[in-house]
Amino acid sequence: MFTERVTWVHHWSDRTFSFKCTRNTSFRFTAGEFAMIGLMIDGRRVVRAYSVVSPPWSEELEFLSIKIQDGELTSRLQHIEVGSEVVIMPKCTGTLVNSALDKGGELWMLATGTGLAPFMSLIRDLDTLETWSKIHIVHSVRDAQDLAYTKDLQSAFKDHPIDGELHEMVSAVLDYRPIVTGQGEHRITVQLAMGHLPIDVEEDKIMVCGNLEFNHQVADWCRRQNMPEGSIREPGQYVVERAFVEK
Repeated sequence: MFTERVTWVHHWSDRTFSFKCTRNTSFRFTAGEFAMIGLMIDGRRVVRAYSVVSPPWSEELEFLSIKIQDGELTSRLQHIEVGSEVVIMPKCTGTLVNSALDKGGELWMLATGTGLAPFMSLIRDLDTLETWSKIHIVHSVRDAQDLAYTKDLQSAFKDHPIDGELHEMVSAVLDYRPIVTGQGEHRITVQLAMGHLPIDVEEDKIMVCGNLEFNHQVADWCRRQNMPEGSIREPGQYVVERAFVEK
């Protein structure tokens, strides 16, 4: 177990927030994976699965979290400040990795809410950027203020000095599509059913990360298109993340 110090906190809304913390030099992860992170509460370690927002090459670790007022962890985690301590388990895992998909076609990253987190890591990962000719990030939220990182995605990280070398690579492949359902825009699942997302089911690949119902619905849609599910052992056309912070 690593104990890390919080270096930055940003509250997107009364439902979501992000934070960065120090990174032990021995902590390793692949873009798209999640870590078990949390707090020491009353002398007891309380951890949940959080996808890593930061790319593997970053010197710090970044996470995106929901706020649940009665959640065992998030009820307290949402109140962390710069200097607070968080605990991180050393082993990372997850299905939303580049190697779990067959190569060829374009890559679609479909997310709701904080499900955007792993895609923020992947879109700044050199292996991912070099694999796909086009990467579509479709992020659906209820309210516009929950569109975490929207300025970064719209600008392809142009305003980030540390990410500057990646700007040209990201801008060459990224197609960012924010969806605000509270403003009357159709949910991702509805857009899939209506054919509004131009996915080539023969060639394109899909990554899915969101709430449980969303994941099931998109996976069902993929199966109806005869798209095989991928895994680390046997790559396929789509992958779904099944780890959640708190249900």
